[in-house]
Amino acid sequence: MKDIKRGSGILMHISSLPGKYGIGDFGKGAYEFVDFLEKAKQKFWQILPLGITGFGDSPYQCFSAFAGNLYFIDLDEFIEKGYLNEEEMGKYDLGQNPNVVDYGLLYKNKMKLLNMAYEIAKDDLEEELLLFYQENKSWLRDFALFMAIKTKFGGLSWIHWDKEYRKHNNHVVLEFERENQREIFFWVFSQYYFLSQWEKLKKYAEEKGIQIIGDLPIYVSQDSADIWSRPELFNLDENLVPKTVSGYPPDEFSEGGQLWGNPIYDWAAMEKDDYRWWIERIKYSFQLFDYLRVDHFMGFENYWEVAYGSMDAKDGQWVKGPGKKLFQKIGDSLGELNIIAEDLGLITEDVKDLMAFTGFPGMKILQFAFNPWGDNDHIPHNHERNSVVYTGTHDNPTIGQWIETVSKDQLDYAIEYLKLSEVEGYNWGMIRGAWSSIANLAIVPMQDLLGLGSEGRMNTPSTFGGNWVWRVDKSSLNDELAEKAAHLSRIYKRNST
Repeated sequence: MKDIKRGSGILMHISSLPGKYGIGDFGKGAYEFVDFLEKAKQKFWQILPLGITGFGDSPYQCFSAFAGNLYFIDLDEFIEKGYLNEEEMGKYDLGQNPNVVDYGLLYKNKMKLLNMAYEIAKDDLEEELLLFYQENKSWLRDFALFMAIKTKFGGLSWIHWDKEYRKHNNHVVLEFERENQREIFFWVFSQYYFLSQWEKLKKYAEEKGIQIIGDLPIYVSQDSADIWSRPELFNLDENLVPKTVSGYPPDEFSEGGQLWGNPIYDWAAMEKDDYRWWIERIKYSFQLFDYLRVDHFMGFENYWEVAYGSMDAKDGQWVKGPGKKLFQKIGDSLGELNIIAEDLGLITEDVKDLMAFTGFPGMKILQFAFNPWGDNDHIPHNHERNSVVYTGTHDNPTIGQWIETVSKDQLDYAIEYLKLSEVEGYNWGMIRGAWSSIANLAIVPMQDLLGLGSEGRMNTPSTFGGNWVWRVDKSSLNDELAEKAAHLSRIYKRNST
């Protein structure tokens, strides 16, 4: 890991960008946000995973570890190229509230619009799509085939498909592939535009001096092309049903623990294959991003697994992960990487040893810092230079909500420690606490920059519904806010070149 030069940035997912098509996308709103970051003297833009979300809409539960979310494709490009008619598009409701994502409408109507564009574009793009398919075949073939079969079965999870389709590359699946090239190449078309639009946006950010921090979930969804096409790499039974699934044991935040439900890797099988799937996944991620936050990093050393079908995560066990062996192989294959380790949770000496071995910076969360009865790693006087400090993450309440719900003792301590005041704004005092830290990198969620309360929360772990829907109001991204952020960056030397 190369040392990150002192800098700061903003955490906001693509889905939260302003725009006229029901969800943030790679269109005009994204470019205007990059301009805002430049005015605010920020060097980094952190986002959440870019994968295709399924049931529950979580970007941490995707149909592929490689493929990008079709909802982020900018429809204006299709209008400009004549693939879509703006008047015709008006018949398809993508959501009336500019500040909330309606995933149900997107699933129903944006997919129709993308299919309409494909029908017009497919002949003109035939050679380009074939070339793109060949260049990315290592993951694109299985993904496109998986999604085409999924469409045949009305969107059902692959574990509920007819038995003959659940076996990857058997004669029935291969016959389906031969007979359904139109449906398969719709998914190739969608990935072609996802990647081409993302690459243009990323290049624009680079020209403005802004680097993008991506996010890599440790696990993949049970309903994914990865598990369907490579079942031997996962802990499944003879019927391809998971034996155990992922989660986190009960703690002060969750009485029943967190039952994530992702199938567990067969780490022994992965080791025999020299961790090739992981190396390919990491390599591809760095084609998309400048830095990569790896979620639930402790799970590579020790992970919590529970029996498949469990109602919660209480009755599980800790199991040893691949640890240093995996990251040694990744390093040998890919060299030095700009990885940020999400090292939150139960951090044992083994996890600390793995962190030291990799040299990856860990995360400090100010909301976890202010325990008046003891010391911890999150409080600024204990920060390290090789770390990333956040006011909160996508899983935390906003600062506004935290102030309303945290214990009086913790709030009083934070007020005394950071000299928080209503005149400055508690959110700005917390941002100042992060920016003034010795940590090389400081990141603040957009909602905290705006001083939002519970209405701005992105995700509440262990809950279903109402998550991942927040969008920023375009008028909020103004010069006054940019100058306030730039002012703090100048004071704490986070904007020097």
